Amino acid sequence: GCPMNRPAQDEEELIKRSQRGDVAAFNQLVLHYQQIVYGAVYRMVGNADVAADVTQDTFLAAFRGIGTYHGGSSFRAWLLRIGSNMACDHWRRVQRHPADSLEYLTEDDETPSSEILSALASTQPADNPEEMMLTQELQAIIQQGLEKLPLDQRVAVVLCDVQGLSYEEVAESVQVSIGTVRSRISRGRARLRSYLDQHRELLPRNYRLT
Repeated sequence: GCPMNRPAQDEEELIKRSQRGDVAAFNQLVLHYQQIVYGAVYRMVGNADVAADVTQDTFLAAFRGIGTYHGGSSFRAWLLRIGSNMACDHWRRVQRHPADSLEYLTEDDETPSSEILSALASTQPADNPEEMMLTQELQAIIQQGLEKLPLDQRVAVVLCDVQGLSYEEVAESVQVSIGTVRSRISRGRARLRSYLDQHRELLPRNYRLT
C-alpha cells in the first residue's frame, strides 16, 4: 500500500528530513499529497494542463520553503495554502492578459500525459462503472458551478468543502479573518446551490439536492 499509511510521526520525520535537504524524503510527501493538491488546484483553475503546472510549481515552492514550515497547521493545509496562492496568481495573470489565455480555451485536449493525472485516475473506484459515470457527471456539473463563482468564494469553498479544511485553516491559507471566510463560504454555497438548481436536468437521475 501507500508508504504514508503509517502514523503521523512518520510524516513529521519525512518533513524533518526534507528540511535537511533530503529529496527522497520530500518525494514521499509529494506522492502522498500530489492528488490532494492537484484536485484542489484543478477546481480553482478549471484546466488540467494549468492545474498540473501549478501543482508542480507548488511542490517546488514547498521544497524551497519547507524550512519555514513549523507545524502549527497541518502540512496538508500548508501545502494547500501555497497551491491556492499560486492558483490565484495564475488566475489574476490570465485575467490581466486574456489574449495569452486564449490558447487554454481552444485546447480540445484536456488530458496532459502527466503522472499526476494518472495517479488521480488510478484512485477512482472502478468496481461500479455506472456509479462512477454518475459521480463524474456530477463532478463535472459541480466544477462548472465552481467556475461561475468569484475567485475568493471558489477558493474558500474548494478548501473547506472539497478539501475539508477547517474555517481556521482556510482563514490562515488565504490570510483573511474567519468571519470573512464564513461569509465567502455561505455566499459561495448559496450560488453553487442555485447553479445546480438551474441545471437540475443535467444532474444524474438518482441525485437529489438536499
